Amino acid sequence: MLVLTRKENEKILIGSDIEITVVAVDNSSVQLGITAPREIEILRKELLEDVKKENREAAANKNLLKKLQQLKFNSDSKD
Repeated sequence: MLVLTRKENEKILIGSDIEITVVAVDNSSVQLGITAPREIEILRKELLEDVKKENREAAANKNLLKKLQQLKFNSDSKD
């Protein structure tokens, strides 16, 4: 990991087409401005991790639902 120290209004370039600007610095937060081509997806990592977690939980629930449906079907056919 590259760690850089930047002051307000200073910039960082990633390649030739992504520019990150330090917009503001407060006590415990930093506001960043990002200029990049539209085709480059920019996501907040914590939100992406939340979505991945929810997807895993939904998949697990779907598998559980299938098992429950199979159990119900099996118990219905024994009558």
